[in-house]
Amino acid sequence: AGRTRGASRSALAAARSAFGAMTNTLSRLTRDGEFSHANIDRGIALEGYDPVSYIDDQRATAGVKGIEATFRGIRYRFATTAHRDVFIADPSKYVPAFGGWCATAMAKGDKVEIDPTNFKVTNGRLFLFYKGLFGNALNDWKADEAKLTSHADTWWKKLVNSK
Repeated sequence: AGRTRGASRSALAAARSAFGAMTNTLSRLTRDGEFSHANIDRGIALEGYDPVSYIDDQRATAGVKGIEATFRGIRYRFATTAHRDVFIADPSKYVPAFGGWCATAMAKGDKVEIDPTNFKVTNGRLFLFYKGLFGNALNDWKADEAKLTSHADTWWKKLVNSK
C-alpha cells in the first residue's frame, strides 16, 4: 500500500508538471503584438485588479494571488474563482483597452501608467486612466470621449503593428 501511494504521488506530480509545461507553452504561443506593449507590473496585468469586476460589477476590485488565468501571455488575477471562470470562458470581453495603459495618454500616442481604481466602461470596453500629481486623465477623456477613443484606437494599432 505504501508503494502504491508513493507511485500515485509521483504520477500526480508528473501530471502537474506536464500540465504546467503545457500551459506555459500555450501562453507563449498565443502571445501577440499586444503582449509586448501591455502594461504589466511584475508579470501581472491591471496591477493585480480583477478584470471581470470592472465590466460586470462596475467597480475596481483587487484580485487574489493564486486565483489567476493567462490570456495571450498576460496573467490576470481575480477576486473569486467564479470571476476567473467567467474570464476563461470569454477573455476578450474583459481585456483592457490599449494594453491597460492610460486611455487619454494613448490618444496622444503615449504610454502612461494608470491608477487601477480610475476607470470607465463604455460599450463593454474597459478604459483605464492616470490619476495623480498631474491630475486626473479621466476628466479629459469625458470631455471628448468619442474623439479621444478614435485617436487612441489609431495610436494603439500603430504601436501594436510596429512590434
